[in-house]
Amino acid sequence: MKRKTETQQTEMPLLEHLEELRRRLIRAVIALLVGVVLGTLVTYPALRMLVAPLGDHVPLAISPTEAPAVFFKVAVVIGLVIAMPFIMYQIFQFARPGLEPRERRYVIIGAPAASLSFAAGVVFAATVLLPAALPFLQGFLFGIVEQRYSIERYVSFVANILLWAGLVFETPLVMYFLAKLGVVTPQGFAKARRVVIIGAAAGAAVITPTTDPVNMLLVMVPFMLLYELGILLARLA
Repeated sequence: MKRKTETQQTEMPLLEHLEELRRRLIRAVIALLVGVVLGTLVTYPALRMLVAPLGDHVPLAISPTEAPAVFFKVAVVIGLVIAMPFIMYQIFQFARPGLEPRERRYVIIGAPAASLSFAAGVVFAATVLLPAALPFLQGFLFGIVEQRYSIERYVSFVANILLWAGLVFETPLVMYFLAKLGVVTPQGFAKARRVVIIGAAAGAAVITPTTDPVNMLLVMVPFMLLYELGILLARLA
Protein backbone atom coordinates (compact mmCIF):
# COMPACT_ATOMS: atom_id res chain seq x y z
CA MET A 1 0.00 0.00 0.00
CA LYS A 2 2.85 2.34 0.90
CA ARG A 3 4.65 1.63 -2.40
CA LYS A 4 1.46 2.33 -4.35
CA THR A 5 1.08 5.69 -2.62
CA GLU A 6 4.72 6.64 -3.38
CA THR A 7 4.26 5.64 -7.04
CA GLN A 8 1.17 7.83 -7.34
CA GLN A 9 3.04 10.76 -5.75
CA THR A 10 5.91 10.46 -8.26
CA GLU A 11 3.59 10.00 -11.23
CA MET A 12 1.45 13.05 -10.49
CA PRO A 13 4.24 15.65 -10.95
CA LEU A 14 5.25 13.93 -14.19
CA LEU A 15 1.67 14.02 -15.47
CA GLU A 16 1.38 17.66 -14.43
CA HIS A 17 4.61 18.50 -16.31
CA LEU A 18 3.37 16.71 -19.43
CA GLU A 19 0.05 18.55 -19.25
CA GLU A 20 1.89 21.85 -18.80
CA LEU A 21 4.12 21.01 -21.78
CA ARG A 22 1.05 20.23 -23.89
CA ARG A 23 -0.56 23.56 -23.01
CA ARG A 24 2.62 25.49 -23.79
CA LEU A 25 3.08 23.70 -27.14
CA ILE A 26 -0.52 24.39 -28.17
CA ARG A 27 -0.09 28.08 -27.36
CA ALA A 28 3.19 28.21 -29.28
CA VAL A 29 1.64 26.55 -32.35
CA ILE A 30 -1.34 28.92 -32.27
CA ALA A 31 1.04 31.88 -32.00
CA LEU A 32 3.02 30.58 -34.98
CA LEU A 33 -0.14 30.17 -37.08
CA VAL A 34 -1.26 33.70 -36.22
CA GLY A 35 2.23 34.96 -37.05
CA VAL A 36 2.18 33.22 -40.45
CA VAL A 37 -1.22 34.74 -41.27
CA LEU A 38 0.11 38.18 -40.37
CA GLY A 39 3.31 37.39 -42.26
CA THR A 40 1.43 36.85 -45.51
CA LEU A 41 0.31 40.49 -45.31
CA VAL A 42 3.90 41.76 -45.51
CA THR A 43 5.52 38.99 -47.57
CA TYR A 44 5.13 40.79 -50.89
CA PRO A 45 6.87 44.02 -49.75
CA ALA A 46 9.47 41.89 -47.94
CA LEU A 47 10.28 40.06 -51.19
CA ARG A 48 10.54 43.38 -53.02
CA MET A 49 13.08 44.52 -50.41
CA LEU A 50 15.05 41.28 -50.78
CA VAL A 51 15.37 41.59 -54.56
CA ALA A 52 15.99 45.36 -54.50
CA PRO A 53 19.82 44.96 -54.35
CA LEU A 54 19.69 43.17 -57.72
CA GLY A 55 18.70 46.39 -59.45
CA ASP A 56 17.49 45.67 -62.98
CA HIS A 57 18.21 41.93 -62.65
CA VAL A 58 14.78 40.38 -62.11
CA PRO A 59 15.00 36.84 -60.65
CA LEU A 60 13.33 33.97 -62.48
CA ALA A 61 10.80 31.35 -61.41
CA ILE A 62 11.96 28.16 -63.13
CA SER A 63 8.91 26.05 -62.25
CA PRO A 64 5.20 26.93 -61.91
CA THR A 65 5.26 26.24 -58.17
CA GLU A 66 8.51 28.06 -57.39
CA ALA A 67 7.01 31.52 -56.85
CA PRO A 68 4.19 30.32 -54.52
CA ALA A 69 6.66 28.11 -52.63
CA VAL A 70 9.01 31.04 -52.06
CA PHE A 71 6.10 33.25 -51.00
CA PHE A 72 4.91 30.81 -48.33
CA LYS A 73 8.45 30.04 -47.12
CA VAL A 74 9.08 33.73 -46.56
CA ALA A 75 5.66 34.05 -44.89
CA VAL A 76 6.54 31.23 -42.49
CA VAL A 77 9.88 32.83 -41.62
CA ILE A 78 8.21 36.19 -41.00
CA GLY A 79 5.53 34.47 -38.94
CA LEU A 80 8.20 32.74 -36.86
CA VAL A 81 9.91 36.07 -36.23
CA ILE A 82 6.59 37.62 -35.17
CA ALA A 83 5.71 34.73 -32.87
CA MET A 84 9.21 34.15 -31.48
CA PRO A 85 8.90 36.45 -28.41
CA PHE A 86 5.71 34.66 -27.34
CA ILE A 87 7.23 31.23 -28.07
CA MET A 88 10.34 32.08 -26.05
CA TYR A 89 8.11 33.25 -23.21
CA GLN A 90 6.28 29.91 -23.21
CA ILE A 91 9.60 28.03 -23.14
CA PHE A 92 10.84 30.19 -20.27
CA GLN A 93 7.63 29.75 -18.27
CA PHE A 94 7.82 25.96 -18.71
CA ALA A 95 11.47 25.81 -17.63
CA ARG A 96 11.20 28.48 -14.92
CA PRO A 97 10.38 26.17 -11.95
CA GLY A 98 13.61 24.25 -12.56
CA LEU A 99 15.84 27.32 -12.82
CA GLU A 100 17.79 28.92 -10.02
CA PRO A 101 17.19 32.65 -9.39
CA ARG A 102 20.60 33.43 -10.87
CA GLU A 103 19.82 31.39 -13.99
CA ARG A 104 16.46 33.12 -14.37
CA ARG A 105 18.22 36.48 -14.25
CA TYR A 106 20.63 35.39 -17.00
CA VAL A 107 17.73 34.32 -19.20
CA ILE A 108 15.71 37.49 -18.58
CA ILE A 109 18.71 39.68 -19.46
CA GLY A 110 20.36 37.48 -22.08
CA ALA A 111 17.35 36.65 -24.26
CA PRO A 112 16.46 40.27 -25.17
CA ALA A 113 20.15 41.11 -25.63
CA ALA A 114 20.63 38.15 -27.97
CA SER A 115 17.51 39.08 -29.94
CA LEU A 116 18.64 42.69 -30.38
CA SER A 117 22.14 41.57 -31.39
CA PHE A 118 20.76 39.18 -33.99
CA ALA A 119 18.42 41.86 -35.36
CA ALA A 120 21.34 44.30 -35.60
CA GLY A 121 23.31 41.73 -37.60
CA VAL A 122 20.41 41.23 -40.00
CA VAL A 123 20.05 44.98 -40.53
CA PHE A 124 23.80 45.31 -41.09
CA ALA A 125 23.79 42.53 -43.67
CA ALA A 126 20.79 43.98 -45.49
CA THR A 127 22.11 47.55 -45.59
CA VAL A 128 25.88 47.03 -45.90
CA LEU A 129 26.95 43.48 -46.77
CA LEU A 130 24.52 42.69 -49.57
CA PRO A 131 24.79 46.09 -51.33
CA ALA A 132 28.58 45.72 -51.21
CA ALA A 133 28.79 42.08 -52.32
CA LEU A 134 26.06 41.74 -54.95
CA PRO A 135 27.48 44.23 -57.50
CA PHE A 136 30.75 42.30 -57.53
CA LEU A 137 29.00 38.95 -57.87
CA GLN A 138 26.79 40.27 -60.67
CA GLY A 139 29.81 41.59 -62.56
CA PHE A 140 31.95 38.48 -62.11
CA LEU A 141 32.94 36.98 -65.50
CA PHE A 142 31.12 39.84 -67.21
CA GLY A 143 30.90 39.25 -70.95
CA ILE A 144 31.36 35.51 -70.52
CA VAL A 145 28.26 34.51 -68.57
CA GLU A 146 24.84 36.10 -68.19
CA GLN A 147 23.84 36.47 -64.56
CA ARG A 148 20.25 35.23 -64.07
CA TYR A 149 19.06 33.99 -60.70
CA SER A 150 16.30 31.65 -59.63
CA ILE A 151 14.09 33.38 -57.06
CA GLU A 152 14.27 30.35 -54.76
CA ARG A 153 18.07 30.14 -54.84
CA TYR A 154 18.47 33.89 -54.53
CA VAL A 155 16.18 34.09 -51.49
CA SER A 156 18.04 31.14 -49.94
CA PHE A 157 21.36 32.92 -50.57
CA VAL A 158 20.11 36.14 -48.97
CA ALA A 159 18.60 34.23 -46.03
CA ASN A 160 21.93 32.51 -45.37
CA ILE A 161 23.77 35.85 -45.42
CA LEU A 162 21.26 37.38 -43.01
CA LEU A 163 21.41 34.33 -40.73
CA TRP A 164 25.20 34.24 -40.50
CA ALA A 165 25.44 38.00 -40.01
CA GLY A 166 22.94 37.74 -37.16
CA LEU A 167 24.96 34.94 -35.56
CA VAL A 168 28.22 36.89 -35.94
CA PHE A 169 26.66 39.80 -34.07
CA GLU A 170 26.14 37.44 -31.14
CA THR A 171 29.95 37.34 -30.71
CA PRO A 172 30.13 39.82 -27.80
CA LEU A 173 27.53 37.88 -25.81
CA VAL A 174 29.29 34.58 -26.49
CA MET A 175 32.59 36.09 -25.37
CA TYR A 176 30.94 37.40 -22.21
CA PHE A 177 29.50 34.03 -21.22
CA LEU A 178 32.75 32.22 -22.07
CA ALA A 179 34.57 34.59 -19.73
CA LYS A 180 31.82 34.22 -17.13
CA LEU A 181 32.22 30.44 -17.21
CA GLY A 182 36.01 30.74 -17.06
CA VAL A 183 36.56 29.03 -20.42
CA VAL A 184 38.54 31.96 -21.86
CA THR A 185 40.02 34.93 -20.02
CA PRO A 186 39.79 38.54 -21.24
CA GLN A 187 43.57 38.45 -21.66
CA GLY A 188 43.21 35.46 -23.96
CA PHE A 189 40.73 37.34 -26.11
CA ALA A 190 43.06 40.35 -26.20
CA LYS A 191 46.03 38.23 -27.28
CA ALA A 192 44.00 36.85 -30.19
CA ARG A 193 43.26 40.36 -31.46
CA ARG A 194 45.88 40.23 -34.24
CA VAL A 195 44.49 36.98 -35.60
CA VAL A 196 40.98 38.45 -35.54
CA ILE A 197 42.15 41.57 -37.39
CA ILE A 198 43.72 39.44 -40.12
CA GLY A 199 40.59 37.31 -40.35
CA ALA A 200 38.33 40.38 -40.51
CA ALA A 201 40.50 41.91 -43.25
CA ALA A 202 40.43 38.67 -45.25
CA GLY A 203 36.67 38.39 -44.84
CA ALA A 204 36.17 42.01 -45.90
CA ALA A 205 38.38 41.43 -48.96
CA VAL A 206 36.28 38.43 -49.98
CA ILE A 207 32.96 40.21 -49.45
CA THR A 208 34.08 43.45 -51.13
CA PRO A 209 36.86 42.40 -53.56
CA THR A 210 37.43 45.88 -54.95
CA THR A 211 40.22 48.43 -54.73
CA ASP A 212 37.93 50.78 -52.80
CA PRO A 213 39.16 50.86 -49.17
CA VAL A 214 35.94 52.50 -48.00
CA ASN A 215 33.86 49.42 -48.81
CA MET A 216 36.39 47.18 -47.06
CA LEU A 217 36.31 49.37 -43.96
CA LEU A 218 32.50 49.36 -43.94
CA VAL A 219 32.65 45.59 -43.54
CA MET A 220 35.81 45.24 -41.44
CA VAL A 221 35.29 47.94 -38.82
CA PRO A 222 31.94 46.64 -37.45
CA PHE A 223 33.41 43.18 -36.92
CA MET A 224 36.39 44.64 -35.05
CA LEU A 225 34.09 46.80 -32.95
CA LEU A 226 32.09 43.69 -32.06
CA TYR A 227 35.26 41.91 -30.94
CA GLU A 228 36.41 44.88 -28.86
CA LEU A 229 32.96 45.06 -27.29
CA GLY A 230 33.27 41.36 -26.50
CA ILE A 231 36.61 41.96 -24.75
CA LEU A 232 35.05 44.76 -22.71
CA LEU A 233 32.12 42.57 -21.70
CA ALA A 234 34.51 39.72 -20.84
CA ARG A 235 36.36 42.03 -18.44
CA LEU A 236 33.07 42.93 -16.78
CA ALA A 237 32.06 39.27 -16.41
